[in-house]
Amino acid sequence: MNLNSWGNYPPIKNTVFDYTDENELLSILQKPYEIIPHGNGRSYGDSALNTNIIHTIKHNYFLSFNKENGVLHCESGVLLSEILETFVPKGWFLSVTPGTKFITVGGAISSDVHGKNHHIAGSFSETVLSFRLALPNGEIVECSQHNNQEFFKAACGGMGLIGVIIDAKIKLQPIKSSSINQITIKTQNLKDTFEAFEKYKNYTYSVAWIDCMAKGDKIGKCLLMVGEHADDGNLAYKNEKKLSIPFNLPSLTLNQFSVKMFNMLYYGKVKTGISKQKMSIDSFFYPLDAIKHWNRIYGKNGLTQYQFVLPKEKSYEGLQKILGKIANSGKGSFLAVLKLFGKGNDNYLSFPTEGYTLALDFKIEPNIFQLFNELDKIVLEYGGRFYLAKDSRINKETFEVGYPQIETFRAIRKTHKFNETLQSLQSKRLEI
Repeated sequence: MNLNSWGNYPPIKNTVFDYTDENELLSILQKPYEIIPHGNGRSYGDSALNTNIIHTIKHNYFLSFNKENGVLHCESGVLLSEILETFVPKGWFLSVTPGTKFITVGGAISSDVHGKNHHIAGSFSETVLSFRLALPNGEIVECSQHNNQEFFKAACGGMGLIGVIIDAKIKLQPIKSSSINQITIKTQNLKDTFEAFEKYKNYTYSVAWIDCMAKGDKIGKCLLMVGEHADDGNLAYKNEKKLSIPFNLPSLTLNQFSVKMFNMLYYGKVKTGISKQKMSIDSFFYPLDAIKHWNRIYGKNGLTQYQFVLPKEKSYEGLQKILGKIANSGKGSFLAVLKLFGKGNDNYLSFPTEGYTLALDFKIEPNIFQLFNELDKIVLEYGGRFYLAKDSRINKETFEVGYPQIETFRAIRKTHKFNETLQSLQSKRLEI
């Protein structure tokens, strides 16, 4: 077996280690080579890649559930999709969920993922009561905000570089419906978009699709989707039928003309300024999951996602520059997602901080990294930072600017000698 990232970049061959129990896991961790845990392979870049990989996906049992307070105890290999299938019909939903349900609980903690409600609920680690962590020194420790707090703050967002999460207790939220009442707001430019975010900031969920090919006075035009859980009492939940991309499409399929055409059609699907509709949980939270192997659209060379966050007070001017640079490059993305973050947390490497985050998917092609280098300068100019779960190419200096607690994280790894065993391609590139 060979495991890759969702972006299929960078390519690598690896040896995959499975384990049957905790003793075998600890034995693998104490072998004299570099290794990194890997869940369901939905990280875009090289954060869960190395020549040796510990595969956690088979450890996917529910251990207990408290129906009084919504606390789920499960193994780290449980997929969010498995939680939804089991608990939505019982009236429970994830308190924080990213844009795909096909990630593991361990991966959600290690990336400290965020969702459309970060401005209300924060990151995934805010829903985590505790987890057990297998360390390279042969120990298993229980971590929480009150117990082994240093390891908790390092492991949440730590990209698997502190230890292997064995199991976790997470808090679900009660719901009365498997539907979302969605409002879509069509904006004409970035000024309109920011005003719409501000107007609808009290909605629990919000996310905007941006037309990143728009130029001039149309830069930043979007469809902003906001939503709340319905209360109709219908908790029926089933996986919707999927389209499937059977093979890697030719790289030329995605070009500035096809992206422009897609953007025009997608933006045009909303005819008026505001529309309302009831959406299923899957359609609202996980639209891309409806297309199996959608990463193959980008061709055999793969894709990378460019995601950053800018401080709120600098976001408008910074995004104006960045969107202009992308539009002028002709290398636009048809997946350009803008979200509003609330305040960040104290975890050493967690990505969100108060402001606006933009995520864009690009195919790997000539000169794309040159464009990214130019965008990096603008992001840093406006005080931004980059998301490790999506990254496959930033350099050490660019990364460090956005993470003031990186030396604390490095010190923990060095003190406990985790850096001698737990390494990924990303950690070596960034000297984490």
